[in-house]
Parts: sequence; structure tokens; C-alpha cells
Amino acid sequence: MTTSPLDSLGVTAPVLAAPMAGGPTTVALVRAAERAGGLGFLAGGYKSAAQLAEQIAQVRSDGIGGFGVNLFVPNPVPVDRAEYRRYADALRPLARRYGAELPENPVEDDDHWDAKIGLLLSDPVPVASFTFGIPPGRVISGLRARGTVVVQTVTSAAEARAATDAGADMLVVQGCAAGGHSATLTPERLPEQIPLAVLLAMVGDATRLPVIAAGGLATPQQAAAVIHSGARAVMAGTPLLRTQESGASAVHQAAIADHSRGETIMTRCFTGRPARALENQFIVDHALAAPAGYPALHHLTSPIRKAAAAAGDPEAVHLWAGTGYRQAAPGPAADVLRDLASAI
Repeated sequence: MTTSPLDSLGVTAPVLAAPMAGGPTTVALVRAAERAGGLGFLAGGYKSAAQLAEQIAQVRSDGIGGFGVNLFVPNPVPVDRAEYRRYADALRPLARRYGAELPENPVEDDDHWDAKIGLLLSDPVPVASFTFGIPPGRVISGLRARGTVVVQTVTSAAEARAATDAGADMLVVQGCAAGGHSATLTPERLPEQIPLAVLLAMVGDATRLPVIAAGGLATPQQAAAVIHSGARAVMAGTPLLRTQESGASAVHQAAIADHSRGETIMTRCFTGRPARALENQFIVDHALAAPAGYPALHHLTSPIRKAAAAAGDPEAVHLWAGTGYRQAAPGPAADVLRDLASAI
């Protein structure tokens, strides 16, 4: 097996903590990943550059040497204005129930992309990972010149080839069982439902870059299987949602613990971009009517989701979860990661 950038980052247990934007990932979770011999990633999505810089400083003040930062690459899906107004009108009764104010016009921002890239170039971190899109070559080469390992998330062989050509050092291969947003580079359509083992083989045929496997890996046996198939590490997200270090909301954690909720579903009704979540009333009511449109729909539904979480109502919250959510357990995150690595 060839070496990978992880070998120089002090990773002794090949189970990494996934970046989970919107709150679940905390500095404490990154710290726990290092204690377990792995690597944790700060979630830069939905943060300003100043907020991200503060978290990076906290990680460093804790003496954590190996860590990563994940950013969303701008890859917008422009929303049709008439479809946006129609969807907003359909959501207004729910918004009134929670006392939430919806934006009248679509918000089409880039998540502070330039400022956050400027931060990583001026204050380099050990690893920078990217999702939703592939950064321009000048960004990748600039980060690598500063000693940063560049990791690109892909969901197909074609995306893997593009990331290789762009100069990435390593890939996260995300399968369709992953919770939260799909990293697909074509978010205007739902991603193909390709099993992770098949996807890893396809990517292996397309590139020689070392890979990290992600998506639905919730047991030691599942983690061991992808390592034995050639992945250099696995990345866990959903299994960490109920841990002591998780920043997931109380309603989110309670929903993950409720095994009667049934299977997860891929939907774009919360953000306008495909994402896997536990089915709730919001999905039942709006999945068929929601237009494609990211980040406009994210900003449209965000006030409802925040208000519902504050009210303790899971039926209007994005309950991101991978297919193995029933395996998520409470306790220290380091123990969860060690357990996932126990069969490797």
C-alpha cells in the first residue's frame, strides 16, 4: 500500500472525524479525534472568516498539531425567482407558527469564500478539505506551497479525475449513504445511489491518489472492510452526533436516538441541494414541491429550522443523518472513534 499524507500528520488510527457544518462539529470534537489517534476537521461552512479564525486559534491553543479545515466551494444552483416565491409562500404558514421571518428575495452568497481562502493562505493549517466544488488551481497550488495538504471530496469517478487534474493530494470518497449534504459537483440533480464499495473501486480505477472513505460507515466491520479494500482511512460523521463533544442540537440528538423514525431519505427541501436526513413532517409536506436552488433555499428555510430547534420541535428541523444512524451512541467521541477502528 502506498503512503499517504496522513502518515506525516501523526495519524495512528485511520478513523477521522468528519466536518459537520451548522453546529455539530466543535473544537472539542477535533480534540477528541486527535486523542483517538485520528484527525478532526473544523467545519468552515456557514462561518465568517473571523469565526473560523477564532476556532483555528482555539485548536492551536489546545496544542492540537494535526487537524483540518473544511470549506464549501461556491457551486451555486441559481433558483428560479417564480419557483422561489411559490415555495416561500408555501412555507409562510409554518414560519408564522414559529414567529420566523423569511427573506423576501433569494440570498445568493458565496459563504465568505475569498475571505476564508485568504485566511488559510495567510495562516496555513495542516489540512484543507473542500466540498461542493473543486477550488481553482491557483488556490490549490497556493495552499500546497504553504505546506497544507489539500483534500477534495468526490462522489464519482469523473469527479475524482477532475480533482486529480486540479492538483489535490488526497480524496474523500463520499458514498450515497452519507448523512447531510451530498458533495456532488452537480447538485441540480440527485446523486446516483452507488454503494460505497463499488464507488471506491470506480475511483481506484480513475486515479492513484490515496482515498478516505466516507458515508454510512457506522460499525467496526464496515470501517475495516473499506480499509481492507484500499482506503487509507475512514471518515465518521453521524456516529459522532450523540457524543459528549457533539454540538448538534438537542432535538437533532434526540431524533438520532429515536430508532422508530425509520430510514433516512435524500431530499433538497431544506437547502435546495441534495442532503440525507431522517424523514419528518417538513420533508413529507415539502419534498415534492421544493425547487433546486442553493444557497437560496438554505437561507429561506433557515429561520424556520432555527426556530423549530429552539422550540424543541424536530418536525421542522433538518435532521441530517446517514443510513447507519441507529449505531450512534452517547459517550466520549474518542471512544466512538477507537471502537470504529477496533477491527482494522
